[in-house]
Amino acid sequence: SGGNGAGGGGSMGDYMAQEDDWDRDLLLDPAWEKQQRKTFTAWCNSHLRKAGTQIENIDEDFRDGLKLMLLLEVISGERLPKPERGKMRVHKINNVNKALDFIASKGVKLVSIGAEEIVDGNAKMTLGMIWTIILRFAIQDISVEETSAKEGLLLWCQRKTAPYKNVNVQNFHISWKDGLAFNALIHRHRPELIEYDKLRKDDPVTNLNNAFEVAEKYLDIPKMLDAEDIVNTARPDEKAIMTYVSSFYHAFSGAQKAETAANRICKVLAVNQENEHLMEDYERLASDLLEWIRRTIPWLEDRVPQKTMQEMQQKLEDFRDYRRVHKPPKVQEKCQLEINFNTLQTKLRLSNRPAFMPSEGRMVSDINNGWQHLEQAEKGYEEWLLNEIRRLERLDHLAEKFRQKASIHEAWTDGKEAMLKHRDYETATLSDIKALIRKHEAFESDLAAHQDRVEQIAAIAQELNELDYYDSHNVNTRCQKICDQWDALGSLTHSRREALEKTEKQLETIDQLHLEYAKRAAPFNNWMESAMEDLQDMFIVHTIEEIEGLISAHDQFKSTLPDADREREAPLAIHKEAQRIAESNHIKLSGSNPYTTVTPQIINSKWEKRDHALLEEQGKQQSNEHLRRQFASQANVVGPWIQTKMEEIGRISIEMNGTLEDQLNHLKRYERSIVDYKPNLDLLEQQHQLIQEALIFDNKHTNYTMEHIRVGWEQLLTTIARTINEVENQILTRDAKGISQEQMQEFRASFNHFDKDHGGALGPEEFKACLISLGYDVENDRQGDAEFNRIMSVVDPNHSGLVTFQAFIDFMSRETTDTDTADQVIASFKVLAGDKNFITAEELRRELPPDQAEYCIARMAPYQGPDAVPGALDYKSFSTALYGESDL
Repeated sequence: SGGNGAGGGGSMGDYMAQEDDWDRDLLLDPAWEKQQRKTFTAWCNSHLRKAGTQIENIDEDFRDGLKLMLLLEVISGERLPKPERGKMRVHKINNVNKALDFIASKGVKLVSIGAEEIVDGNAKMTLGMIWTIILRFAIQDISVEETSAKEGLLLWCQRKTAPYKNVNVQNFHISWKDGLAFNALIHRHRPELIEYDKLRKDDPVTNLNNAFEVAEKYLDIPKMLDAEDIVNTARPDEKAIMTYVSSFYHAFSGAQKAETAANRICKVLAVNQENEHLMEDYERLASDLLEWIRRTIPWLEDRVPQKTMQEMQQKLEDFRDYRRVHKPPKVQEKCQLEINFNTLQTKLRLSNRPAFMPSEGRMVSDINNGWQHLEQAEKGYEEWLLNEIRRLERLDHLAEKFRQKASIHEAWTDGKEAMLKHRDYETATLSDIKALIRKHEAFESDLAAHQDRVEQIAAIAQELNELDYYDSHNVNTRCQKICDQWDALGSLTHSRREALEKTEKQLETIDQLHLEYAKRAAPFNNWMESAMEDLQDMFIVHTIEEIEGLISAHDQFKSTLPDADREREAPLAIHKEAQRIAESNHIKLSGSNPYTTVTPQIINSKWEKRDHALLEEQGKQQSNEHLRRQFASQANVVGPWIQTKMEEIGRISIEMNGTLEDQLNHLKRYERSIVDYKPNLDLLEQQHQLIQEALIFDNKHTNYTMEHIRVGWEQLLTTIARTINEVENQILTRDAKGISQEQMQEFRASFNHFDKDHGGALGPEEFKACLISLGYDVENDRQGDAEFNRIMSVVDPNHSGLVTFQAFIDFMSRETTDTDTADQVIASFKVLAGDKNFITAEELRRELPPDQAEYCIARMAPYQGPDAVPGALDYKSFSTALYGESDL
């Protein structure tokens, strides 16, 4: 059949090798010759008119060879040998032979076609020759996805018409009978010329004529087919259809190139847009994190002390909320930011783009510096809080001690001024006056004993002032009042002594027994007062050992009470003797001890209260010791666990167990196990909070503090996330650069061999040895040193003196990677611009998707060349900027 002549995928020369098939084609259906004659004539004229001539009869007009040679020159763009202008048959044969020789020189095998047949007007041979020319110059060079000729042209038609309903191109004969395929081809490239939705499948003649007329009027494709012939033929001639369709292909070849160019540009721009989106995300996240750090540090550096323990405890609670609630998400953000940054840099390297440089102040190093400042402020703030709480605790203790001593002293001085001012000696008897003098002596002894307490009160007030106690004003006022009263008592005591001594001179006797009583009672009275004060003294302890020491001292005090009671009985015996003598001598005595009101019963009640207070404090310290041991027990498990996990991650990151995907899955399972351990940290935080609330400041049962545990946990989470990201970047690099698993393992083995300290990076000498082991010529000579310095500038652009495994992998694969380049993008833009040195916004909007067109328009600089037109855009500088060769 006719389909075999142009099919089969053979070389172009094979199409005319089967003369019998050609003849049989024509004999099977005479209508085919009519279709071919019309189509081939129109095709020839579409080219000959460029030379200012036409043919009417394809058999006759090529017989002298002149128009045949002219046709070949037009379609090939080459010059043929000079034709002979004579009218003789030999001249015509020579001209046709020159044409056939030229066709043969283009790799075409001509079988059974001779110059004589063409000169004689053999219609079959002439049509066969023209088909050969069409096949060679219009169809053979069509290539779509590595197919050629007929298959390539058919695949092109199928691709272009795929979206259209009622069109299914499977061949070059009956698939075109209803005319919809022709209309679909035109609409696909020039939608404004065809109203495709209005076409009807059951009206093929109208459809065909519509396509032929539009093609002729707007696309400069002559009408090569007759609609009625196609519709009325059971199977239209595929050579005619192919010839006509090839004209569409060539008419739209510019659009095809533009589409290819646009696809390349879209692909490049998509990479850039994705990278820019990642850069914008990084900038935004970095700004947010730095702003949070900027806001948080002043809060942590605000060390203005509060006046009360309650206010400072609230500050400590706010700080705990910060550590538990506010900071952990920021730790995760910081880790994610570093991962995003590393992934972005990997993608930029893989797409042959320049490295990303964040805006000033937003580098990863800037964030790390800010974070370090934050943690320093955080550590200082917590230390300050605890020290301030200790200070306030001591202040509260001192203030309470001041109030107790002041209250005791004020209770003792109550009524003393009235007593000293009393003029009872003016009406006293001799015995009374002697008693008053002795009583005054006892009071002076008591007054002297109280001097130490007044000095203690003043010293405590001074210490409260120095420690900036918030209620110092009231303390000072009370202290001043006590001191002024003390001075007044001293003055009144002196005046009363003088008055009594003056009166004493007028008296003769005094009750010796009362005198002796007074002398014995005064020291005992002082001892009683001191004992009461000691029993009421405030205490503050922080350990079980300290409270046990106080209990021991209290027990010792209680053991001295029997001796003290005997000492009390001695003056009482004297007093009884005085009463006996007074009664026998009819002397009126007071019924109570005139020198003291303190009894052993009062002391007994005080030490019972002391017992209770000491036992209560002992219970508190035992509870604190339990909290210490409870925290230590948990911390001594969590701390080593974190350290072990850190070591295991380091080991995993340098081992080569399985593929990168295996390593990644292993690490992710490892990460899940770490995250699952978090409740142990939460429990430790709860125990630590109980310790802080109990104001426990030391723990001899563990070397781990909560701060150490927190820092270790944050480092563990960051390290596992960073290690996972490194493996993901290695997978990205491997896939993008075509590195096999065997190569990756070889690279890792070489790297690990020279990474002696397992630090994850090589020094310059280690790296050089690694390169030499892989066959690089970087020996210790001038050429080798120069090459090594070049390589180091690539793998260590920041001159840190270390080469990471990621940088090593990038280098090993970079020079063999086939990536898009600035020159390729420039060439693609040049196609869209119609070979101009500039492009317009209108052209960009026509050829590219809207978002990518606007992306280019917003970033392209105005074109400044001499051939510039209004609105011209410079696509060359834009393309080089995409690859870091200039600035956007």
